[in-house]
Amino acid sequence: MHSIETIRQEVHTAMEELLTVAKVHEGQLFVVGCSTSEICGKKIGTDSHEDVAAVVFDEIYKAVSERGLYLAVQCCEHLNRALVMERETMTWEEECNVVPQLHAGGAMAMTAYNRFKDPVIVEFIQADAGIDIGDTFIGMHMKHVTVPVRLSLKEIGEAHVTACRVRPKSIGGIRAVYNDALL
Repeated sequence: MHSIETIRQEVHTAMEELLTVAKVHEGQLFVVGCSTSEICGKKIGTDSHEDVAAVVFDEIYKAVSERGLYLAVQCCEHLNRALVMERETMTWEEECNVVPQLHAGGAMAMTAYNRFKDPVIVEFIQADAGIDIGDTFIGMHMKHVTVPVRLSLKEIGEAHVTACRVRPKSIGGIRAVYNDALL
């Protein structure tokens, strides 16, 4: 297993790269899906690690908070990939009644639920950027149009890592003129 400090540095590097190119703005929503089992070299959902979740959460929360973003943490499939977020960030989402546990929600969601000031669980969001550590499939929680962000790191620990951002839809056809800064 990779050391906790190595994992911390890998998450830090991935977040710096992603947020540098993601074109996000203060007040937008960032989603993370994370399998601590995969980070530690095991099959997703089989070997949750609270210590790893704490390090990953701390690095991601710090990075998004410094940019004025809101964080949503995806639960595992046992909770239908619902999300943990701060109550104050809710706009249109509907609150659900469940408390993430180590093996029903996962270590990362459980950590977020325990660390947020006033956590709520929601089923759906529309995030502006996100990182997926361990193939947890955050795409269902992204706005249209999702654009991949290529990171220098392909793994955090032993987990495959992908990242994405969104851009506004380009509408109109051949006579339309687009703002290149939004692409």
